[in-house]
Amino acid sequence: MAERTECDEAEAAARLRVSRAALRWAVHIGAVPEPEGRPPVSSWSSTAVEAMDADAIRARLPYAVSGAEAADRLARALGTPNPPDGPARVSVATVREMATAGLLADLSDDPNRPLFHPDQVTDLAGRPDLDRLIADATPLGPDQCAARLRVRRTDFDHLVRLGWITRAQEVRAKFGAARGGTVRIPLYRSADVDRIPADHPEVDWVALRALGKGKRSPLARLAPGRPAQ
Repeated sequence: MAERTECDEAEAAARLRVSRAALRWAVHIGAVPEPEGRPPVSSWSSTAVEAMDADAIRARLPYAVSGAEAADRLARALGTPNPPDGPARVSVATVREMATAGLLADLSDDPNRPLFHPDQVTDLAGRPDLDRLIADATPLGPDQCAARLRVRRTDFDHLVRLGWITRAQEVRAKFGAARGGTVRIPLYRSADVDRIPADHPEVDWVALRALGKGKRSPLARLAPGRPAQ
């Protein structure tokens, strides 16, 4: 049987006796070569793996910070620590969005369990514009999106129907039986919300924002996939 001449990420980490998170961080900062085989199946030649310095890789990432710990550190940096019970000032969902925006490097292969370099989290926590970055990365519910756009909730629902914005994720919220029990709430990216007026200048946003309660939305007559007239 021929000997394998390449290693995927799991095999490379096992050969070097380092965590996959440490190997990913080393790739991220250029301490080891980029994989020769590209995602979704990253791989290196056996020769490339043997040339890697395992001790140096471990030293670059002594331990990884979970998404929850990163969120707690950022909340403390704002002076508003996440409470043990109740809504978090900075959520794991927000941290994931910050990673999507390139502010953090997610070192995990599980999107529901992100991992980060502690020094990178510390650097982010020290930024003077942290409050704005977190506000921009915090996923918004439909009511929050409508308020950010300064339109009514019914108008925002039409924007979703038209496909002008799509949910970034969905969470479950528990309410009492009188309010339907557990419900699914769609969440949207702030940046996606902010782009809508620029992406659709054909809409009279001044008039839309001036509509009073009970007035029919001009978006109601539009069909998905067709621009406003």
